[in-house]
Amino acid sequence: MKRVIATLLLLTAPAQAQVSSTAAPVANSSGSVTNQAVMVTPSKNFGSVINGVSCQGATLTINPFLSSTTGWSDPYERYYNEPVYDTLDITGAFDPEGNPVPDGRPDFPGRILFKKPVRTGQKTNFSVNGGITAQISIPLDRSHIRTCRKAAIKQVELMAATLADKRLNYEIARLRNCADLMKEGVMFHPKSPYSKICADVVLTNPPGVLPPHIHSIPTSLKTSETSGVAKPTQQQLSSPASP
Repeated sequence: MKRVIATLLLLTAPAQAQVSSTAAPVANSSGSVTNQAVMVTPSKNFGSVINGVSCQGATLTINPFLSSTTGWSDPYERYYNEPVYDTLDITGAFDPEGNPVPDGRPDFPGRILFKKPVRTGQKTNFSVNGGITAQISIPLDRSHIRTCRKAAIKQVELMAATLADKRLNYEIARLRNCADLMKEGVMFHPKSPYSKICADVVLTNPPGVLPPHIHSIPTSLKTSETSGVAKPTQQQLSSPASP
């Protein structure tokens, strides 16, 4: 029974332990982030205007872009001096024989032996970025676009007919003026640069009008005898009337 009680006391007795936990995390983080954004603004659809009729269609807009980024540190330090401390440890403790031995601490704490240059890594960053943005605009009302195109075709035909009418009036006026000048005997010199104006105009007689001409009238023997007899008769008739 005594053994059981002693065993229970050993198991339930608190245990004392020495625990040493030292945590010294060190984290260094450095960096830079550059965000660049390209904004595409919606533009007006390109349209064609024909005599007051404006028609718009699908539009493809391509915009190339080029951007640059420059980054630097201020103040700029290429190097910095890092102190090197004296870690010499010769004395501070004694061995069993009385001789000085190191105690794990520097003999001259805080004494700087020298300073060494350390590169900071600072630098100027320069970047060039380029690209292309594309935008497609399509009208949703296709029936209106088709109607507008038909109206534009009619306007083109109307302008062509108007031009043909003006061309006809010009040619008729040129023909009439050249004909009137030809009737008056006035024309450009053949070497004149304006002689081509009336070069294709031909002056002819109007219908029912004969040009000046000469005909030879043939005579027969009987006709000549009759003419000879008639002449003396006229002379005889005119003789008594003379005084």
